[in-house]
Amino acid sequence: MKKKHIPWLVIITVLLLDQILKIHVKTSMTLGQSIPMIGNWFILHFTENYGMAFGLEFSGEHGKLILSLFRIVAVGFIGWYLYKLVLKDASRGLIACISLIFAGAMGNIIDSAFYGMIFSESYFNRVAEIFPEGGGYSSFLHGKVVDMFYFPVLQGTFPGWIPIWGGQDFIFFRPVFNIADATITTGVIVLFAFQKRFFPHPEKQAKQTESAAEASAQLESLQQENIVSPGEDLPGEDPDLP
Repeated sequence: MKKKHIPWLVIITVLLLDQILKIHVKTSMTLGQSIPMIGNWFILHFTENYGMAFGLEFSGEHGKLILSLFRIVAVGFIGWYLYKLVLKDASRGLIACISLIFAGAMGNIIDSAFYGMIFSESYFNRVAEIFPEGGGYSSFLHGKVVDMFYFPVLQGTFPGWIPIWGGQDFIFFRPVFNIADATITTGVIVLFAFQKRFFPHPEKQAKQTESAAEASAQLESLQQENIVSPGEDLPGEDPDLP
């Protein structure tokens, strides 16, 4: 697959999966409804928020608007950076990671921008409708982000001797999230895990470039002396090496 096709494949796949699941949850589950998927540690739990990934919020209408505008600006910058990476022939891994982050951010922007206009309000006793007759529950950029993945893997109580939280119940992992959140997190984690490979040290990169230039000059010299025919490898050089 050509590198220029990677962003399109990643972004379209993530957005389709993210939006299909969100629309299904929004139109088939009541707010707060939970459906156990695998025991008690993987639950489909419908909730909504006005904020960032994993249910973090900015309070108030102005906070929501500021956050939505910030997302749009951030996605614009990420998209520009992704375009530059493709032009510079960056590694496939780096392009894939930035594509995941871009797609995840776009997925949540779609919720914020349009869900308030195309859905009715979700209630604890009533499922939302898509394209209701009376219009949506809010305006442009004031929609709520739909979350549904809940993994309460560990549950227990903090020992009494722990300051502040002693005796309180805890759940890990408490935040409820969606596919868009998961792709952003995956992209960031892989980016940090392989940063040395994705962003080689300038000195190391310069040495590699210098070595390649020397090998090219040596090959050209040998060709001129008719020791090596055009298209042939240097003596002792492994033809399989890049």
